[in-house]
Amino acid sequence: MTLLPSGPPALLALEDGTIARGAAFGCLRGEGVGEVVFHTGMTGYPEILTDPSYCGQIVLLTYPHAGNYGMPDGDGESSRVQVAGLVVRELCRSRSGARRSARLEQVLEEAGVLAVEGVDTRMITRRLRTRGALRGVLALLPPAVAASPADEQGFGAALMERARAIPLMEGSELTTRVTLSAPEVLEPTAGPPRLCLAALHFGAKRSILAHFVAAGCRVTLLPASASAEQVLDTRPDGVLLSNGPGDPAACSSAVAATRALLGRLPIFGICLGHQILALAAGARTYKLPFGHHGANHPVRDERTGQVSITSQNHGFSVDAASLSGTSMRVTHRSLFDGTVEGIASDELRAYAVQYHPEAAPGPHDAVPLMDEFLARLAHPRPWER
Repeated sequence: MTLLPSGPPALLALEDGTIARGAAFGCLRGEGVGEVVFHTGMTGYPEILTDPSYCGQIVLLTYPHAGNYGMPDGDGESSRVQVAGLVVRELCRSRSGARRSARLEQVLEEAGVLAVEGVDTRMITRRLRTRGALRGVLALLPPAVAASPADEQGFGAALMERARAIPLMEGSELTTRVTLSAPEVLEPTAGPPRLCLAALHFGAKRSILAHFVAAGCRVTLLPASASAEQVLDTRPDGVLLSNGPGDPAACSSAVAATRALLGRLPIFGICLGHQILALAAGARTYKLPFGHHGANHPVRDERTGQVSITSQNHGFSVDAASLSGTSMRVTHRSLFDGTVEGIASDELRAYAVQYHPEAAPGPHDAVPLMDEFLARLAHPRPWER
């Protein structure tokens, strides 16, 4: 049985004048402010909500139901909810599953994140596809205002003006909001480490780090602001450039550190790390209209012709033309829009993919890419400083 939304009224106002009314749930205080993006996955909302790459964004789920399996223990990609707000068609108040889980609305309430249900998510998705990702404000409708259509219209117009004042994602350096304050070391759970990785933490997902730890690596996590010398001081076999939020071109210190490391150690970049590696090599990045946010993105390996179905979450892309004259070549492309999904330089021992090979909760087609990188580390050149 479908239950009608029962929460207090709330409005989602977009910068283009779109205003949608729904029922609030989660934290019924404050508001959500940020760029509004849509995610097309049918599952995986616990990972989406806790993925640091979504910092500064209000996420709309195109799948109509959310909360049907709660928020299972161990599925979080970080220690807290990272999204600025959540928009769904319908909240499932009953949950089922074999694992212990908390209610979605309870987790959002404890995290201080406002969410809304009962809005026309298909209409908003079509608007975002047509006009690109838009800045938005998600706010509760004051009772006195909700009683008057004219007052509600004025309240919505005021939210729209506030949305237009939100800083653009272009030029936003957001890794400082999700990185570490000090280095941390993750040890393999069984036996001594067979390899040591230094990971620049731009907002790394736990599942990425867990894969390398399970493969027998000691992973030293470093803040996003770490210098090349600080990376080298950990005496790693290789370097991981993690995923993260914001505009890669605004991550000047990370780009400089990566540039100083090129050719000295093997490097593997994921998502934001892919873009930072490209910038360090001399290429350019640009903002996509509405980004890639989903779990069904086909990617072709240009070296073999093999196609993988991938999980993606990014709003920026590497300019393919700008790679000309650099040491990097395109290794993977999106079959949706032809954008660059992977780059590599065998000479510099640097490799990166735009999508998420760990792909929690799936698909897992691209998982072998991480093991391929570790295999390259097993036959290194003499350690260079």
